[in-house]
Amino acid sequence: MPDHRSLLLRALLLDGVGQLLILSLVVLSPALTGLPIGDVALVNQGGWLLFMLLLYPALGWLFGSYTVLRWRRLPMVVLLQRLLLTAFVTLMVVAIARWLFNPGDEFWLVHRRVQLLWMAGVSVWAFSVRLALRRGLLSAEARLLLLAKPEEVNLIMRAWKRVPGRQRLRSIQPQALMELIQHSQEPLLVCITPALRQTPELRPLLDRSEVSDPRQLRVVSVISLFEQQQERLPSAFISEEGLSYDDLPWAATFSVQAQLKRLADLFVAGALLLITAPFVLAAALLIWLDDRGPIVYAQQRSGWLGRPFWVLKLRTMRVQPSDAPAIWTTPGDQRITAVGGLLRRFRIDELPQLLNVLKGEMSLIGPRPERPELEQNLEQQIPHYRKRHWMRPGLSGWAQVCAPYASSVEDSDLKLSYDLYYLRHFGTWLDLVILFRTIKTVLKAGGR
Repeated sequence: MPDHRSLLLRALLLDGVGQLLILSLVVLSPALTGLPIGDVALVNQGGWLLFMLLLYPALGWLFGSYTVLRWRRLPMVVLLQRLLLTAFVTLMVVAIARWLFNPGDEFWLVHRRVQLLWMAGVSVWAFSVRLALRRGLLSAEARLLLLAKPEEVNLIMRAWKRVPGRQRLRSIQPQALMELIQHSQEPLLVCITPALRQTPELRPLLDRSEVSDPRQLRVVSVISLFEQQQERLPSAFISEEGLSYDDLPWAATFSVQAQLKRLADLFVAGALLLITAPFVLAAALLIWLDDRGPIVYAQQRSGWLGRPFWVLKLRTMRVQPSDAPAIWTTPGDQRITAVGGLLRRFRIDELPQLLNVLKGEMSLIGPRPERPELEQNLEQQIPHYRKRHWMRPGLSGWAQVCAPYASSVEDSDLKLSYDLYYLRHFGTWLDLVILFRTIKTVLKAGGR
């Protein structure tokens, strides 16, 4: 598990512990609330307790109180804002639930005074936990070091800085590293480039790493560093043999995971079409009322193995001439209509692509399909670009939830690194992570 993901998991578990501890203090100190807390046992309010224990971390995830742990810098004001917003919305949701279900006064767990004390204590606890995790008081994080030739350092550093992460990668010389290993007690993760591994002066360091505790000293390749720490595979550092079709999880003729993925595509796409039909009809009416133009449009995209297919979308741009050239969509694009901007924020314009999923042209999760006219240029400039066609394109994907919107060749190179990571690590768990991140984007109206 990547270091940042284990950090988020520890924060989640500690938040749960904190909720229970604060609630225990409230129960043991009834004078704080002035309520007859002992009249109804907590076990008889199990439904409300479970609701609260799940609601707080869910809203914390939605409002980014866990995401801040991945930032390189953690402004205290931002952390406080997110924790207070989480606590406030939690109180509002519980108040609404209490009004809807109207439990008796004996259900003291959802009483206003209990909730205020509980949320105040949990907020202080969550703030302390995040500060402790950030400062390494609850877990020791490895220091990231790079051993490379001078001409390689700039290339690797530029690629590393494309993703604003919390941990810094520092270049170091072999002699300085040997001294650090001998005198430092902190865990070290050392990235060594293939060219430098062949030099004789590095042999003692490699020998030392083979007999050292891997919890204290680990030596990895460049591609493994990005794979473990940033969950992506930059194409510039992948050799021609570094990613082959036979290495992929679904390459087997009768891959169980691939079959389950297809069954999930059919079931979920069918269910979503039924559930979202009213939203699609409302969106279609708004599009028509906006400019009386077409509601749905079909555009040719590259699918599995680069084969072209027609993707369906609700129209979000002004009607373009049939001979208009293919260009990138940029922030503030003047072609996007007012209604289209709203639909894009909630990803409603993508819903007709569920029909492409049912037809087998797309999957719910996978690399996003691109226009063939743009891909011709991308394939010439970006190594391994064609390999993203080894899987059906998706409605959402690892690149969509991790990288910004692509509006240049450099952006497409970054998104490709996430697509290649998904190809190598495809699985049910990663699909679920992508699904929840997509839901978060929709709920926060974060589409473009």
